[in-house]
Amino acid sequence: MKIAFLPIDNRPVCYTLPVQIARIDRCIEFCIPERRLLGDLTMQADISGLFKWLEEINKCDAIILSLDTIAYGGLIPSRRSVETFEEIKDRIERLKKVLQSKNAKIYAFSSIMRISNNNINEEEKEYWSRWGKKIFDYSYQTHKLGCESCIANIIPAEILDDYMATRKRNFEINKIYLEWQKEGLLDTLIFSKDDCAEYGFNVQEAQALEKLGGFTKTGADEIPLTLLARACGNPVKIAPVFLAPDCKDLISNYEDVSIEKSVTGQIELAGCTVTKPENADILLYINNFEEHQGEIVMNKGTKPFDGIWQKPDKPYMIADVRYANGADNAFAEQVINNGFDKNFYGYSAWNTSANTLGSLICAAKIKFCAKDYDEDAFKALEATRLLDDWGYQANARQSDEKIKYAMHPFEERVNKFLGTDFMPEYKFPWNRRFEVEIIL
Repeated sequence: MKIAFLPIDNRPVCYTLPVQIARIDRCIEFCIPERRLLGDLTMQADISGLFKWLEEINKCDAIILSLDTIAYGGLIPSRRSVETFEEIKDRIERLKKVLQSKNAKIYAFSSIMRISNNNINEEEKEYWSRWGKKIFDYSYQTHKLGCESCIANIIPAEILDDYMATRKRNFEINKIYLEWQKEGLLDTLIFSKDDCAEYGFNVQEAQALEKLGGFTKTGADEIPLTLLARACGNPVKIAPVFLAPDCKDLISNYEDVSIEKSVTGQIELAGCTVTKPENADILLYINNFEEHQGEIVMNKGTKPFDGIWQKPDKPYMIADVRYANGADNAFAEQVINNGFDKNFYGYSAWNTSANTLGSLICAAKIKFCAKDYDEDAFKALEATRLLDDWGYQANARQSDEKIKYAMHPFEERVNKFLGTDFMPEYKFPWNRRFEVEIIL
């Protein structure tokens, strides 16, 4: 099977993670553009270069497409771009012609512009450093009250006008994609809701798109992986097993649906079916939170797992979502101590619950459906996830030691668990500690 994959940007979880997952099945011919063509924190993608890459791809079975990458140059540029609606429309009309020339199933997604609840402008326009929280409050209250909030009087008119014009431009572009789907061009189209709250313009836009027949999904970075899973293999029967079953109606940080709905939604979007444990091809263990989801880097604690977990005698995977962006150390210890065997189909504790679930299910499905399974590739993937999600995010990121020293104990234990001898190197491709790149 030949798959073309256009990521959101060049972060490890967006670029190298899908490559690692695709390698699990040697029968997947995975086409991805050169990394230099994709955008980063401060630079948008080389859109001309990506058009050339897409146009030159020979016959393939499926195209996984981040529409923001072509339209704006990436997910972050979609919030920062000053181009007009007409300029963006002309660009995506060119994209439409390219896609029409491909005899392939097209799995696409586009973001609904997020509204972050802070004054951090690292991924937003410059004015967010002063007005971001006020814009969030204006959006939240206007939606909740059903009329314009008086907070509008606090925000400078030129800033609010610019922000609302950017939102309207992106929303109108999303409506064009919806027409493409109705015309039959797109096999699957997802509108992603990133960093959601209960109310806000992004929530209103999602509701409007749904009324027009669109499908919206909480999450963002994991959606291309969920679509990759959807494009590969036959449906796999997956049984969710919550380790705190009485708490599965609680809502994760940065999401707007219960963890139970997040789990079932990710399974179904991946082209799999939800079933009971006795009928399952793979068990999905969810180490879910009991009061609220913790977040180690934000010093937000929560009750760690205090039960006893033992691996089953059938295929299983593990979504460790007790904390956002990092493992639950108490639970990870049990996973490692239980040892690796042929029934292990993956572990993940990456960022949001949706991020964790989407990437985990994708890898497990591709392993289960693999026509030519590569165990070395699977072990490399799992080494990366355990070192990143457990070793780095939950531990070394908080340490004052240099990363190579802080990570050494985890390297030894992960190698012992997997029966490998990896000697990892570590980089920070976006020059920040939020994401680390682990090179095996």
